[in-house]
Amino acid sequence: MNKKQTYLLAGLSAFLLWLAWPPMPFTTPLLLIGLVPLFIAIDSIANSGIKKAGKRIFLTAGLTFLVWNTAAIYWVYNAISAYNNPIVAIPVSLIPYGLGALLMTFSVWLYYRLGRYVNKTVAYIGLISFYIALEYLQQTWDLAFPWMTLGNGLAGMHQLAQWYDYTGVYGGSLWILTSNILAFEAYKKLKTQTGYLKYRPVGIWALVVIIPMAISLTKYFNAEQKGTPSNVVVVQPNIDPYQKLEIIPAAEQIKILTHLSDSIGQTNTEYFIWPETAIPNYADEEKIRTNPDFTSLQSFLNKYKNGTLITGIESVRWYEDKKTISAKKHPNGMFYDNYNSAMQVENSANVQFYHKSKLVPGAEKMPFPKVFSFMDGVFAQLGGSVSGWGWQEKPSVLYAQSGIGAAPVVCYESLWGDWIGEQVKDGAQFIAIITNDGWWGNTSGKDQHEMYAKLRAIETHRDVARSANTGISCFINQRGDVTQSTKWWTRTAIKANINLNDEITFYVKSGDIIAQLLSIAAILLALIIPYRKWIRKSGHA
Repeated sequence: MNKKQTYLLAGLSAFLLWLAWPPMPFTTPLLLIGLVPLFIAIDSIANSGIKKAGKRIFLTAGLTFLVWNTAAIYWVYNAISAYNNPIVAIPVSLIPYGLGALLMTFSVWLYYRLGRYVNKTVAYIGLISFYIALEYLQQTWDLAFPWMTLGNGLAGMHQLAQWYDYTGVYGGSLWILTSNILAFEAYKKLKTQTGYLKYRPVGIWALVVIIPMAISLTKYFNAEQKGTPSNVVVVQPNIDPYQKLEIIPAAEQIKILTHLSDSIGQTNTEYFIWPETAIPNYADEEKIRTNPDFTSLQSFLNKYKNGTLITGIESVRWYEDKKTISAKKHPNGMFYDNYNSAMQVENSANVQFYHKSKLVPGAEKMPFPKVFSFMDGVFAQLGGSVSGWGWQEKPSVLYAQSGIGAAPVVCYESLWGDWIGEQVKDGAQFIAIITNDGWWGNTSGKDQHEMYAKLRAIETHRDVARSANTGISCFINQRGDVTQSTKWWTRTAIKANINLNDEITFYVKSGDIIAQLLSIAAILLALIIPYRKWIRKSGHA
């Protein structure tokens, strides 16, 4: 097989993966075979006897993953350039486009290297371990961007992901990789063997595909919505994100939000959910009760005896010294942190804040801030900051006077199943996602973001109330169905009786244990490569 043919196969894999990725309808099962053309190309290169086969495999796999990543998340540049200098936006965009693809490619290259020293089965275990370990790295380090985790792809047909309440998205990644490996082996046997035995690998692959599907569909059709009902209003003010922060006064935006809330609010409404940065006034958290905008919020809530408001707000905390690594010095000599926050307001003096913790690397938070703190002045000239936004280190729950616990999730955080799982473990009975999404324009980004929220509902058995400034706002039940949603770029509000659930799923208890165990396996298997290389060179083999 020549170079052109291997690159065509790599391109075919990229196309199949893109076609299977949300928000494409009905094509999700293609994920289970999407990598097979790439595996055929890699196998051909590995067995060709050419020099520098490893380099060729790296480039071939890199083509698949770079094309797939870029095609699936082309909208990222829109989001980053919306509030950053292009000099910053272009390299920051390379983090999701290129870095994720690089890690995926590296896992395939490690698999090839390991395969030179171990049998095929161990090499395949290595491939799965390397791939998922590097996906997990994409969730946990300072350059985190877990958007393209393979298991997220099942959001396109959430009926097939019902067992995520046990495994989370990494169970989906494990299933997809295993299916592709077995499909590739079945293809090889069909080409090389004769007689009925050549169909045996096909049968094994079919079982690996059908059994998880059957389990998931059984769970889906037998699922019960558990918990006590609560009336919730979700507001979509549809305020242009390019105007809301500087042109339209916060007081005017609050009038829009309260009017929409009152238009469908009931006397028994318990929650109003407003979107990310709904109140863009950089309010001092210590003095929030004397803020005129806060007074407006309490006046609004007076009409609803049991009403609680969760809203996005840009807030500030002041310090006399540099109390946190993210703190910045003000010309007045004080230090401050500015936060992308969720604020809970009730018919009382009680006010709670939650600070967005999972910040977009480069755009909202400079990766590895301790390392790059000396470059703060340089980044300031480029329109950014090493410090960026402040954040809180641990997840928390917003509790109302009634005892109801809500998991506040700000925008990008809805990709972290383990983070939301910790909030549920701490008592959250429903998930309140607040986001903007207007920065991305009318692209597939907004649809992917909404669809990923289905997976959080399935993992935790929690209803989701999602408020997006420009859409898509929605309600999602505990099995991942979108029960009600809004249209993009429409000013509206919706309400529903959601279920407040106290049940704790296995996933909530155990977290991303699959990824953690496979990460350990990946390290151990990767060590075989230099060890066996040393053995071979030293003549001990």
